[in-house]
Formats: sequence, structure tokens, C-alpha cells
Amino acid sequence: MSRIILLGVVVAGVGAAIYYYLNQPAAPVEQPQAAAEETGNAVSEAVESVTEQAGEAASSVTEQAAEIVEQSSEAASDLATQAGETATELADQAGEEVAALTNQGQELLNSWVESGAMSVDNFDYDAMVASVQESTLAEELKVKAVGILDDIKASPATIALKIQELQALLTGQ
Repeated sequence: MSRIILLGVVVAGVGAAIYYYLNQPAAPVEQPQAAAEETGNAVSEAVESVTEQAGEAASSVTEQAAEIVEQSSEAASDLATQAGETATELADQAGEEVAALTNQGQELLNSWVESGAMSVDNFDYDAMVASVQESTLAEELKVKAVGILDDIKASPATIALKIQELQALLTGQ
């Protein structure tokens, strides 16, 4: 009987050991693996979040850059249009001024012909110089016209040639 009790105690001890072994918490090796998996998942989620935010930021920057380029293009186009219009207006004004100066020169020549001051036979230097100085011609034209008149006065033999030169100067031809 003592053997049976002893055998019962040994069987109960082995059963308790098996029960204890099977019901013990997870081994320490399994716990770090679970923690590593959880950490890996958290890092993956963080990377995905950062990547998504970076993509959104890049998209936003790209959109803003496109808007700036579009606005710059529109501004450049507007400036080019304004510059073209201004150039056209200035060209028109210059053309009108040239026409007005040509008309003034032609009127001056006509007045000399009518008064007889500009002919080979009757050259009136003083009257012609005074009318040039009193005219509204550009200063450069006045200087050149007076120079031609001075040449005629200095060399009366060249009057026909110089009158043609004077006509070309004053009529812009």
C-alpha cells in the first residue's frame, strides 16, 4: 500500500508538472516577436502616412507652381500686347509728325516759290534764312537748311544743285 500511495503521489506529481508545463504563459521568445511585429506594423503605417502627406504636399506645390506659371504667362502676354499697342501708337504718332514736318517743309518751299525768293535769277538769302528760323521745323532740319542756303550764298554757281538738295531735305524725299 505504501507503494500504491507512492505511485499515486508520483503520478499526481507528473500530472501536475505536465499540466503546469502546458498551461504556462508564452515563452519569452514569442513575446519579442509579437512586439517586433507590432512595431513593424506601426512603422509601416507611419511610413505610409508620411509618404501620403509628402505626395499631397508635392501635388499641392506642383499645382501652385502651375498656377504661378499660368499667371506669369498671362501677365507676359498682357505686357506683350500692351507693348505692341504702344509701339503701334508711337509709330502712328511718328508717321503723323513726319508728315506734318514734310508738310511744313513743303509749305516753306511753296512760299519761297510764290514770293520768287527761290529762283536762279532772284535768290533772296536773308528772307529765306529768316523764314527757316521762324518756321516750326525741327532744329536739325533748320540747321541743315541754313547750311545749304549758306552754300548757295558762298557759291552762286551751284544754286540749281543746292535748290534740289534743299527741296529733298524739306520734303523728306
